[in-house]
Amino acid sequence: MQLSSMGPRIARRVPEGLVLVPPTRFTVAPLSPTIGAEVHGVDLADLDDELHAELHRALLEWKVLFFRDQDVTRVQHRAFAERWGELEQHPFYKFVHPGQTDSDVVTLAKDASAAGVENEWHADITWHARPSFGAVLRAVELPELGGDTLWIDAGAAYDGLPEEVKDRIEHLTAVHDWRRSFGLVMPADAVAELAVQFPPVEHPVVRIHPETGRRTLFVNRIFTDHVVGLDEEESDALLGVLYRQYDRPEYQCRFRWTPHAVAFWDNRATLHYAASDYHPARRVMDRISIAGDRPVGLLSAA
Repeated sequence: MQLSSMGPRIARRVPEGLVLVPPTRFTVAPLSPTIGAEVHGVDLADLDDELHAELHRALLEWKVLFFRDQDVTRVQHRAFAERWGELEQHPFYKFVHPGQTDSDVVTLAKDASAAGVENEWHADITWHARPSFGAVLRAVELPELGGDTLWIDAGAAYDGLPEEVKDRIEHLTAVHDWRRSFGLVMPADAVAELAVQFPPVEHPVVRIHPETGRRTLFVNRIFTDHVVGLDEEESDALLGVLYRQYDRPEYQCRFRWTPHAVAFWDNRATLHYAASDYHPARRVMDRISIAGDRPVGLLSAA
């Protein structure tokens, strides 16, 4: 299966029919035509209902929002995230990040003894029956250079597929399994225990965004194991075609972190990639994950 490698890749920022309401409480500076915008004029520690509603609309439009110079505490970080829903704890972080507890504020500390390994395109917690709605990531300590994070618009990536590929995948499902990543670095007894609580799950390959109605690709190299109903060779080949869409810069944005910067992304519409180009320098980030809903595909939405 061959995709064209040259020529314009012009993607819509939002699906047809979605009404955009310009913000009145802040300004946005886009990082790319389709995804990512810096928000100016907002103090994340001082959020009222009107401002929350405007930020939510901006999130649906840009998929990931960036805020600089936000010297917020862990308590204020948590309060901001709680505006968007129930916070969730990650059951595996305490095994892969030494000293980590079950707190909903997860500290991701990388240094000479713990290199960054999140440098692959992924959406968060797709191994769960209800993957995350989104996440809020705050810079605590940064390397002098490097450690950027990239996001991709999963809707734009889907839109850029040839029609024959879209037709082929529209009703397919794929199995997602945390054991192919976290499970490889965890004690065997912990893997066995948690496998009962978090068994492999099936999700649509094409997900319908629950608020915008946009079709998005919902597979990733870290957690997606195989496409249901295909043999291993055919599944790997098809997933390879879809994953290559994530490598297109036209669907991406890249954020260079600065002290006290915050990123807030819609996990239902994006994948992200943490560049691991700063080892052995130190990079410390605080992250909060917001619980989501069960992904819906084209068959379920019909």
